[in-house]
Amino acid sequence: MSIHKEGYPFIALFAAVNLLAFLFGAWLGWLLLPVTIWCVAFFRDPERKTPEGEGLIICPADGKLLPIVEVAPPAELGMGDAPRPRLSIFMNVFNVHVNRNPVSGSVVTKSYRPGKFFNASFDKASIHNERMSIRLRPTGNDGSLDLAVVQIAGLVARRIVCDLTQGQSVTRGQRFGIIRFGSRVDVYLPPGTEILVTPGIKTVAGETVLARFI
Repeated sequence: MSIHKEGYPFIALFAAVNLLAFLFGAWLGWLLLPVTIWCVAFFRDPERKTPEGEGLIICPADGKLLPIVEVAPPAELGMGDAPRPRLSIFMNVFNVHVNRNPVSGSVVTKSYRPGKFFNASFDKASIHNERMSIRLRPTGNDGSLDLAVVQIAGLVARRIVCDLTQGQSVTRGQRFGIIRFGSRVDVYLPPGTEILVTPGIKTVAGETVLARFI
């Protein structure tokens, strides 16, 4: 099983504590073992087969699709205040937390904003929680089809990792970051995009097709 690089320090720490627990008492070691196994599983980074096809927008995160709403994207991205469809994926502590690019193109803007740590399943998390916002420009357009991907920290998650840099070229389905221990990813679509999913479904990062450019 492939492990994301961000996980090794945590896995080492959990394993060391677990070993000490066994030294104090077998019962304590066995009691903590499931937590150590969970830590390893949390940072798993499985390979994904990204669908091919023109104009597809792929899900950036594993989890559950929350209700779809129309709201303005984060102001720091400079995308205007006109409402656009927002698809939010809630990741619980058992989901894979590695995030993937929804489209091929380039990073126009990347902006970090500190904030609170409400439960990521709450709608107010998109506004008030700590977040990393990324504006992506799909290949072959003049900016009219720009979309936003926002990594949002949750109640337990306290660390957002984003490997992207402004001006960087990206590939659909490629890994770009991780959020540690329960969180949320929002995708703001261009107006008029054809949405191909319904709220409540389980999504798979790099594989589930969220929408398609018309």
